[in-house]
Amino acid sequence: MTGIAAPVRAQDRIESIDVLRGFALLGIFLMNIQSFAMVEAAYFDPSRYGDLTGINWWVWALSHAFADMKFMALFSMLFGAGIVLVTETRQAKGLPTLAHHYSRNFWLLVFGLIHAYLIWYGDILVTYAIAAFVLYWLRNLRAVWLFVLGAVTLSVPLLINLSLTFAPPEVVQEIAADFAYTTEEIMAEVEAYRGSWSEALAQRIPSALGMHIEALPGFLIWRAGGLMLIGMGLFKIGVLAGRRSARFYTRLAIVGLACGLPLVTLSILKLTEHGHDPLFGQLGMGIAYNYVGSIALALAYTGIVMRMVHGNWLPGLQKRLAAVGRTAFTNYILQSLICTFIFYGFGLGLFGHVERWGQLLIVIAVWVLQMIIAPLWLARYRFGPLEWMWRSLTYMALQPMRRKT
Repeated sequence: MTGIAAPVRAQDRIESIDVLRGFALLGIFLMNIQSFAMVEAAYFDPSRYGDLTGINWWVWALSHAFADMKFMALFSMLFGAGIVLVTETRQAKGLPTLAHHYSRNFWLLVFGLIHAYLIWYGDILVTYAIAAFVLYWLRNLRAVWLFVLGAVTLSVPLLINLSLTFAPPEVVQEIAADFAYTTEEIMAEVEAYRGSWSEALAQRIPSALGMHIEALPGFLIWRAGGLMLIGMGLFKIGVLAGRRSARFYTRLAIVGLACGLPLVTLSILKLTEHGHDPLFGQLGMGIAYNYVGSIALALAYTGIVMRMVHGNWLPGLQKRLAAVGRTAFTNYILQSLICTFIFYGFGLGLFGHVERWGQLLIVIAVWVLQMIIAPLWLARYRFGPLEWMWRSLTYMALQPMRRKT
């Protein structure tokens, strides 16, 4: 994989990243909707709630193969690239970076905590903000060291999970109990999310705490942090900046698919063979197939989207994806607001009623909505609403919002 294309203008570089970010943001919704529409147990064991036959099985299998962990991996790499892009841009203008970076990510942390506890427990912003506090100090490393450090960081949760397969039986039983959702617990979750906002809040808080106390230090921070480091390195060598050749991106897509597809296919087969046992799916090799395969497919998606940008394929779609990418923060929270209205009791109350095929239709409808709204908004305004608020808080001053005509 060699060859670097002619240097591109800074604006072109940002636009290529925006297209990729918009693609990743929409893809993440394929998996997130399940946590809005169904009980927590359904993610760890898809056979535990709802129908898992026919078209519903195919929706689960294809989502697992092409979406689960893949788009989050891609978005994490882009977040890491953003750290380098923002600091390099400020340095080029002679502006300080330290205070700006920490202010920016402090407010991201605040937004994430609000999102997690008041809207949806599956928030990822808290993880990104905490990781960014540390990774700022590594941004000047050479790309090769960012790749090495990223790979080591990524291996930590995988090694922890693999080591647990050799843990004493009582430890394994204790872990298994975390995934053993009783029928009473599942029905209580359904009733809570079909109930009032306060009932949903009472259910959401323990779930969000579990994410921050257990999942974040044991899994999320290592995976997101490792991928952010790799994203920083990929940006430095021009991959996420759109500066590599069309041939490079074609080869990246081919190699990523060739490495990733067999692993995610094996993951589906093994999970099915073990009856979707959550203990197998979350420990040992049960998680390893998809964990590694998702990174390969994230790189393949990078190659495909960047090849599309290089070839100027589907320019109308590219512009809409770029608009979604430039308003990714707003669109991420908007997805949560739309879904809580559709599924929770203070809205339409459809929690637990919509099967996987129906969830897919809702995803597609929201995709269309966001790709229509985002470019219309940016035609008049410089930032998305939450991007503007985030920027204003970062600078502690109201930022200009409307575009000059």
